[in-house]
Amino acid sequence: MLETIKQTADYLKNKIGEIPNTAIILGTGLGELAHEIDDKKEIPYTGIPNFPVSTVEGHSGKLITGTLGGKKVLAMQGRFHYYEGYNMKEVTFPVRVFQALGIEYLFVSNAAGGMNPSFDIGDIMLIEDHINLFPEHPLHGKNFNELGTRFPDMSEAYNKGLRLRAMEIAREKNIKLQHGVYVGVQGPTFETPAEYNFFRVIGGDAVGMSTVPEVIVANHAKMKVLAFSIITDLGVIGKIVEVSHEDVQEAAKIAQPKMAEIMRTLIQTI
Repeated sequence: MLETIKQTADYLKNKIGEIPNTAIILGTGLGELAHEIDDKKEIPYTGIPNFPVSTVEGHSGKLITGTLGGKKVLAMQGRFHYYEGYNMKEVTFPVRVFQALGIEYLFVSNAAGGMNPSFDIGDIMLIEDHINLFPEHPLHGKNFNELGTRFPDMSEAYNKGLRLRAMEIAREKNIKLQHGVYVGVQGPTFETPAEYNFFRVIGGDAVGMSTVPEVIVANHAKMKVLAFSIITDLGVIGKIVEVSHEDVQEAAKIAQPKMAEIMRTLIQTI
């Protein structure tokens, strides 16, 4: 595993040159943010040694380098999901490569279903914490001390300093920003009304099929993490309607410029 990570990181170092300190993972329907990256260079996942390939519509499958907010960034336009058949080591492999490259900050985004009755479709939720309901843990198996400790602390999985700065930026720019707990599930089915209710009862505000594995590994790697959910459908009793992947993509695209503005401004300061 260590040699595989090194091989991929070495390949990217030769391709990218100067390595930024911030990486971004763009979720379903949120790849439009990549168009706001200037002086960009695109590397298809298919050309990166050992990289999985995204199979989901709305995930174009490119690693992008360039500048956002005047700072150099590395962005994944498309991620990998457990429901695609990848194991958790494969799902989180890019985060391990980021670690090997020396990435310090990881920004993550996703599309999610909202269970909080105060949420509306198109809201942006700043993730404050998560509940992991995936059937496989990304740190399961042999631990490599070079990558992190056997039992990593998760008391502040989402960096408080970054969250406070994101909240300040949202207030300054008059962007409505919700807050809450993200529930990570395996998918690929959208939730039943009873499941939405269960996730709300156990403390969740939004639910989705990604993010949690990547955030766990990033914390294991001592990265500072900031994450957003765009609420693309509602799992609130009385507001649940049939939803499609296309609906999710469309809602995400409409909301993503506001999330991009927060990210861009924050990146300028780190």
